[in-house]
This record gives sequence, structure tokens and C-alpha cells, in this order.
Amino acid sequence: MGAPGRQATFREVFAVREFRPLFGTFLLSTAGDELARVALTVLVYQRTSSSLLSAMTFAIGHLPWLLGGPLLSALADRLPRHRVLIAADVTRAALLGLMAIPGTPLPILLALLFLVSLCAPPFESARSALMADVLDGDRYAVATSLTNITLQLAQVVGFLSAGALVVALGPSAALLIDGATFAVSALWLAGGLQPRPAPASEAGEGRRSLWQDTGDGLRLIGRSPRLLAIMGVLWVATLFAYASEGVAAPLVEELGHGTTAIGVLLAANPLGVTIGGLVIARLVAPDRRERLVVPLVVLSLAPILVAGLVAVLAEPGALAFWLVIGLLFVSGLGASWLIPLNVSFVQAVPNAYRGRAFGVAVSGLYGVQAIGALLAGLGAEGVSASGVLGLSGGLGLIAVAPALIAYRRTRGHVAADAATEGPSTS
Repeated sequence: MGAPGRQATFREVFAVREFRPLFGTFLLSTAGDELARVALTVLVYQRTSSSLLSAMTFAIGHLPWLLGGPLLSALADRLPRHRVLIAADVTRAALLGLMAIPGTPLPILLALLFLVSLCAPPFESARSALMADVLDGDRYAVATSLTNITLQLAQVVGFLSAGALVVALGPSAALLIDGATFAVSALWLAGGLQPRPAPASEAGEGRRSLWQDTGDGLRLIGRSPRLLAIMGVLWVATLFAYASEGVAAPLVEELGHGTTAIGVLLAANPLGVTIGGLVIARLVAPDRRERLVVPLVVLSLAPILVAGLVAVLAEPGALAFWLVIGLLFVSGLGASWLIPLNVSFVQAVPNAYRGRAFGVAVSGLYGVQAIGALLAGLGAEGVSASGVLGLSGGLGLIAVAPALIAYRRTRGHVAADAATEGPSTS
């Protein structure tokens, strides 16, 4: 374990044998999923000519998190985590193979997609929890930064390359490629991960139902002011910081640009998150990162307020457009608060409860992202898209303030209290 306060390097992180398959398979499956999303959208639209049904393919991917994320994530604590990862990937590979069969009826295709998505909550919860098992000290923070950067870069370039591949190969071939990525991932994880017992058995828990385990996890979160504060910051800041994505198309039109500029607008924030993550991981000392959460959250929301004002007051044209793009990029830099917040979250959760806690956090994250985009779209029916943008930033700064205050008040001693109380709920 590294000395306290010493920054870990990327070389030290990749030197951990078990991190390499965890990171490599995440990169592989992320690329495959971007390809499959575009392929399914094209496939559904080709068969139905319905924009609504085409959009539903994206919504179905979020449904399992919203409907059963906390329950399914409990599997990451009940079973050995490496087995959960492998089983989820094998299942997804088989289901995508069925989806790739040409001529599969649309209802069956959407049902299979839902089953594929059901594998995500236990997989992501087990992967996130296992990352904290195999990495210690600042190496975990650097690994979190790398994972976040990978995800953001996939958002920046994924849809562009995926669109070209779908045009060249066809939707069925693209789905088959996605299935192959999960098959390779399962083999890589099977060969690269060390077998570990189920965390629940290590904590001395007897055989319990999935509902009981889920309830224990929710009670742990409910009685921990530290975890409630962390999730409050995560959910509220995300709700308002990404609400503007729901009005991207009308906002670009209002700024005097065409449809092709939508991609530039949407890429500005992920690009800022990528660079901000690198700065946090490599240039900020570990003992200073937690103190940066509050100013970084403010930095992620204040530029959105200013961007809205610019879009309202400035004349449509290149200057206003690029000012808004620049402000959204700065907002992305501030959104690197996710890295130290993730580390604080891991420190506050006992190992035997991490899968369930991650499941609750991610389920809420998917929920607020969907709600934020929906509210932004509804708001744009009554006011301009630029007005929605400004309101997102301004209301976000007000709404997140109580969670930020609670986060600062619970720093330090509460994390130790949560860890102490956790096993006693068994």
C-alpha cells in the first residue's frame, strides 16, 4: 500500500494483475454496447419507421436499473463477485447471439434486449465493488479516473464510429460483434481474476433471501448520514448538470446552427470531464481531493447558468455558439467531482455491502438522468431552450447546497462509524 498522501501512477495501477481484466473488459464491453445501441436503433427504425419505438430501445436499457437495480445488485454481495461477472457476460453473449439472427420478430428482439439489460445491475455492482477489493490507497482513485475517462471518450467518439460500422456491416452483424465482446470479456475475467468467497459469507451472514439482503443494504444507507450526503450530492448535481442534454436540438437551433452542431454541443461536457479527470488523478494530491468536491460541484453548475444567460442575451451566431460550448466544457471540468466522491463512497461502505450500495447509487443516477432530460424537455415547451439551460444551472446551485453542507459536516468520522455498524445488521 502506498504511503498516505502519495499520488499513485498509471503504471502502478496497471501493475495490479486483477485490474487489467477489470479495466480491459470494461473498455471492450463499452465499445460493443455503443455499437449495439446504434444497431438496434437502426434496426427498429428500419422495420417500423417509428421514431418513438426507435427511442424506446434506449429506454429499455435503463429500465432494469430503475425497476430492480437495488435488488439485482444484491447478487454482487451474496455470490462470489468474479462468478457474477463471468455469468453476466456469458448470458449477455448468448442473448445477443439470438438477437443477431436475421428476421427475429420485433417483440422478441425487445424482450431479449430487456433480458440483456437485466445483467447490467449485478455486473456493474460486482465490478465496482471488486475494484475496491483489488486496489488500495490512491490506486483506487486513479483507477476510478481511468474508468471515467474511458466512459467519456466512448461517448465522444463511440456513436460516430458505431454509425459507420452499422452502415458498413448491417445491424445484425453489429449485434453479433457486441455478443463477441461479452464472450471475450467472460474468458478474460475467468483467466485474470482471483477466486474470492462471497462477501456476505466473509461477514458471517447465513443464508438469507434476496429481499432481506436488499433491505439490509437500504437500511445501512438510510442510517448513515455520510452515505445519504454522498448520494444527495451525486443525484442532485447530476439531475441539474445533465438536464440540458434534453434540449440539445432546440438549443442548437436557437443559437443559429444546424443539426450537425448537436454532436459538438453534446461532446463538450464529456471532453471536459475527461481532461478534468486526468488533472484530478495526476496533479492533485490525494489528501486534497475530498476538499475539492464542493468547489468542483459549484464549477460544474455555475457555467451552465452563465451559458443559459449567454444564449438568451447574445445574438445567434458563431460567437454565442462557441461561448456556450466553452462554458459547457468548463462545466465538464468541474464534473470531475465524481472521482473524489466515489472514493469517499467506498470508504464509507463496508465491503460486504458495497455491491448493494453501488446498486442503489447507480439506480438513482439512471433515474435522475432520465428525469432531468424529461423535465428539461417539458420546460422547453413553456420557455426557450436557453432559458431551460440557465434555470438548470441556477436551480441546481440552490438545490445541491443542503447536500454539499451535509457532505462537509459528515467528513471523516462518519465513514468509520458506518463501517463499524455495517456488519451488526446481519
